[in-house]
Amino acid sequence: MDHKERYQLLFNNINQYNSGNKGITRVAYTNEEQACTQAFLRMCKDEGLDIRIDQSGNAIGRREGKIKGLPPVLLGSHLDTVYQGGKYDGVVGVTAALEVVKRLNEKGIETDHPIEIISFACEESSRFGVSTLGSKAMAGVFDKEKVRHLKDRNGVTLEEALSLCAFEIDSVEYASRKDEDIKAFFELHIEQGPVLVSENKKIGIVTGIAAPVRFSIRIIGTPSHSGTTPMNMRNDALLGASEIALELEKVAKNEQIHGTVATVGVLDIQAGAMNVVPGEVEIKVDIRGTSLPSRQRVLDHLNRTIELVERNRLLKIVSQEIIKEEPVLLSTEIIDAMETICMEQDISYQMMPSGAGHDAMNMVNLCPTGLIFVPSVNGLSHHPDEYTDPDDILIGIDVLEKIVIHYSKMDSIIQEN
Repeated sequence: MDHKERYQLLFNNINQYNSGNKGITRVAYTNEEQACTQAFLRMCKDEGLDIRIDQSGNAIGRREGKIKGLPPVLLGSHLDTVYQGGKYDGVVGVTAALEVVKRLNEKGIETDHPIEIISFACEESSRFGVSTLGSKAMAGVFDKEKVRHLKDRNGVTLEEALSLCAFEIDSVEYASRKDEDIKAFFELHIEQGPVLVSENKKIGIVTGIAAPVRFSIRIIGTPSHSGTTPMNMRNDALLGASEIALELEKVAKNEQIHGTVATVGVLDIQAGAMNVVPGEVEIKVDIRGTSLPSRQRVLDHLNRTIELVERNRLLKIVSQEIIKEEPVLLSTEIIDAMETICMEQDISYQMMPSGAGHDAMNMVNLCPTGLIFVPSVNGLSHHPDEYTDPDDILIGIDVLEKIVIHYSKMDSIIQEN
């Protein structure tokens, strides 16, 4: 069996754990996700790894190194999905990590440093509205009081869901490895965007991970009869919301050179009807980027627009910040090393930011971190039709294998952190 056949078998075995008939649904802390995690651990054990699950549900397989006492090199991603998601998001990174270990075993390579492969728990926010819980726990930034009472669509709290999987929310903090010496962390992931395919590149070397600032904005006007209210006497909340959305698009386009993006992803008309001038509208706004000055310019323009729309359209507008996170810059030394590997192997690559969040953004709190992208056909992700060509995945695994071997040598010293 060649590497491609072996990897495809591994990939298919993981994706048999699914609920529902459309796409893949393997949501965090459910029976399907827990069964998949146990299957992953069995696969790790078959490769001779020491296996364990930490207090947050992170599944870890450890391959000891030649020299005792050296810090481990970590690699991995996540196995949970969104509702009716695809086969590739997260799974590619976990299965790639296991394939790297299979190759090392096959070649009889004994590394100086230990290697650990990780399937992080609850990376997706789809169930409880908060993401990357497992890597937050490992990085020592898990805030249990902030998330304890979050509920899923069935009213089950995060605390209850953890308990049903034999975890205790008050013990999750003990999954922290912030006092441990870790050499490096690597994650392979599908791009979830169209850039690599459109640029005909096989590898994305990620330079940083964008962070969002999100708002809920209520626009309050006057509900009135659409037939009896003259156009010049209306206080139309929907038109005010539309003006804000269009201005947000305009300013974000001006920041394209910095990779900043802005989205109005929710528009909710209160008591909407075809024959009623909208009296109250709620929109939810997501602004994200890796450049804080660029993101701030978009935010400043949004605030100015809100003031103008409020005054010119005689509306009341209330803006509430939901979340504000800081962007993450990844290890420049690891970026350089990955670029060298791509050049030596004649693999086409592109330096790029990540617009989506990943477990890697939390792992920077522990150690130098690298993130590798492989192409997503049509840029599609979180969807049943999500697809990445197996040959492209194998190229990504080749790069991952070489970077892991390089950093698991005792004489490879990272100057950062």
